[in-house]
Amino acid sequence: MSAERLLEVGVAGASGAMGSAVAQVVLARDGLRLAALYDRPESRGEARHGVVLSSAAEALSLCDVIIDFSTGAASAALARAAAAGRSALVIGSTGLSQAEEAAVREAGERVAIVKSGNFSLGVNVLAGLAAQAARRLAAEGWDIEIAEAHHRRKRDAPSGTALMLAEAAARGRGARLADLALPPRDGIGPERPRGGIGFSVVRGGGLVGEHSVVFAAEDEIVTLSHSARDRRLFARGAVEAAVWVAGRATGLYDMNDVLGFVE
Repeated sequence: MSAERLLEVGVAGASGAMGSAVAQVVLARDGLRLAALYDRPESRGEARHGVVLSSAAEALSLCDVIIDFSTGAASAALARAAAAGRSALVIGSTGLSQAEEAAVREAGERVAIVKSGNFSLGVNVLAGLAAQAARRLAAEGWDIEIAEAHHRRKRDAPSGTALMLAEAAARGRGARLADLALPPRDGIGPERPRGGIGFSVVRGGGLVGEHSVVFAAEDEIVTLSHSARDRRLFARGAVEAAVWVAGRATGLYDMNDVLGFVE
């Protein structure tokens, strides 16, 4: 890509709060052009940020990269469609089913995709710290609890960020999260098993995002935490990922790749 050519960026889920924030960041950044917006079919023809909403197919034909904060089903469909074209993807949707995750992985064999549960620099540093702490705080003496809080409108739980942090902690213990994740607690049950990773979830008001990784021993507690104050921090991270992934070789990447972090 020449120095003069603008990077053509599209935004999926453009009618949502995150989609709108991403569009604003794209418009404000030099070297980028907001080439396409799209959302649900009934929104086609509406104008937002000076751009008329189009279809996914039209967006894919116009853009070098599309940033997607929509739903698991929509992200999987977008990944399948992108795999047949040239557009790279940045996917920030959470709550994907196993089949939807598989669709994104398969698309990553044919197009460059950055997928992350959170595009915040601070959260990705937090994930690295969680993995390091889990390596050093033995499962026999330290329980791990992931606590998260979001606004009342967020439907998936635990959040994608909470799962990302839990996966980092599980890697630190040399295991898969699927083997360590504890079921939700309700009523009277047995005592907590050693070595498991639990989740605590709050939904209420306008909370943007609060995440903590708690390592609890019998006589001491270590807490690593992150607080989001403005959705634009996620939008800025997603746009950085879009700039990074445009023109990359095919593959499924995450924010560790974008930021050059090594756990």
